[in-house]
Amino acid sequence: QVQLVESGGGLVQAGGSLSVSCVASGFTFSRCAMGWFRQAPGKEREFVAALRWNGNGYYADSVKGRFAISRDNTKNTVYLQMNSLKAEDTAVYVCAVDLNSRLGVRTISSAYDYWGQGTQVTVSS
Repeated sequence: QVQLVESGGGLVQAGGSLSVSCVASGFTFSRCAMGWFRQAPGKEREFVAALRWNGNGYYADSVKGRFAISRDNTKNTVYLQMNSLKAEDTAVYVCAVDLNSRLGVRTISSAYDYWGQGTQVTVSS
């Protein structure tokens, strides 16, 4: 059974930093691309970042240069380091797994097969 459990969300001041984590189980983590999405109230789910089992991360323009995705395959964990946070970054951050990432990382939500429950990140201005 695939499970994705996020943690690390919280309240942070604008300009500050926060790191969220996603612990995965139920699949071969090291062979799958992982992604982070976010969803703010009243808005659709938005791609944030993704990372294959190796290589560099891919980022949405809105977070490029501020966020960094990484993974530790020994811990089955993917991370999202968020720096220079803005109020508009406030959202539930959700981790997802792409089980069919043969062609590289993907940004579309439909490419991802399983989703976590999310962790709330609130940026105060």
